[in-house]
Amino acid sequence: MGKKKSNIPAESFLLLPTPPSTSAIVDTHTHLASTYETYRIKYKEGKVEDVYEFVKHMYEGRNVEAIVDVWCEAPVRPFWKTFADSALTKEDREKLWGGMDYWFVMGVHPHEAKLYNDAVEKDILEAMAHPRCVGWGEIGLDYHYDNSPRDIQQEVFTRQLRQAVRLGKPLTIHTREAEVDTERILRAEVPIDHKIHIHCFTDSPEFAQRLLDHFPNLRIGITGVITYSSNLDTSTVIKNMATQSPGPLRIVLETDAPYMVPANLYDSLEGMKGKLPLCHTAMVPWTAQFVAGIAGEAWTAERVMQEARENARLVYGV
Repeated sequence: MGKKKSNIPAESFLLLPTPPSTSAIVDTHTHLASTYETYRIKYKEGKVEDVYEFVKHMYEGRNVEAIVDVWCEAPVRPFWKTFADSALTKEDREKLWGGMDYWFVMGVHPHEAKLYNDAVEKDILEAMAHPRCVGWGEIGLDYHYDNSPRDIQQEVFTRQLRQAVRLGKPLTIHTREAEVDTERILRAEVPIDHKIHIHCFTDSPEFAQRLLDHFPNLRIGITGVITYSSNLDTSTVIKNMATQSPGPLRIVLETDAPYMVPANLYDSLEGMKGKLPLCHTAMVPWTAQFVAGIAGEAWTAERVMQEARENARLVYGV
C-alpha cells in the first residue's frame, strides 16, 4: 500500500508573496513557541531547526518591527525565560531575532483557570519583573468552551486583574460569549485609564462600544478571524469605528498565531492547493488590507498598519 500523500502545502508557501502593505509590523498577540511547534509537527522535514531561525527565515524582508509573545499556560512553561533573556540586548536581538524586538506578556488563560494556584502566580510575578515583559495576559472568561468552571474562571480572572493593576501592567483580555461578566468584572476591578487590549474580539459590537466608551485607553484586537465569512460582528465593530469618529481606529493588529490564517491571503498564493497549517506574524498586512476594505474609501492597508502600530505603542509601550 502506497504512502498517503500529504495535502499540506509546500513549506515555501509560508514565505508569502509581496504584502499589501510594507509598513512596520507589530504583532500584538502571537504564541511563538506554539507556532514553531506546529511548524515542526506539520513540516517534519522542515528547513528550520530552532525558533530563532524560524523568525529570521519567515520574517526576513517583511519589516517585522516587534512581536508581543503570549505565555498563558498553567503551569508556566519555564523556557519563557530563555526567549526573554535572549532579547535583552540590541546585539542579541540582531544576532538571534534578526533585529526584531521581542516582548512578552504572561498570565493564565481561562481554559486553564482551574489549574491556577499560588505557585503559578509566583512564577507569573517573577516574569512580570523581566525587562521584556509588557503586560499580564491573556486572561479573562471563555463561556464558549467552558474548559474551566465559570465560577473558577471569574475568581481567577479577578485575582489576576488585581495583581496586574497593582503592578500597573497593561492587560491582555480574552473574552468569548461572556459579555456581562467580563464587563462587570473589568468595571469593578480596573481603573478607567488602565491600558487594555481586548484580544481577538468576536463578540457583539454593542459590547465593544460599551468597553470603548468606558475605558479610553482600551483597544480592540483584530486577527485574521475578521476575514472569515462566519464572523460578521468584528467587521461591524470596524464599520462603527470608521463612521462614528473621524479619528484613528482604536485597534491593534494581531495574529494569535499559530491560529487563524487570514482568508484573503489565499488570493495572493498562486498555485497553492489546500490550506496553510499555521499562521505567523508576516501575515498581518493581509488582515490590515481587509480592515481597510471594511472601513471605507478613506482607508488603505498602509493607514491601518500605521494607526495600529501607534496603538500598540500606546497600550504596550512597544
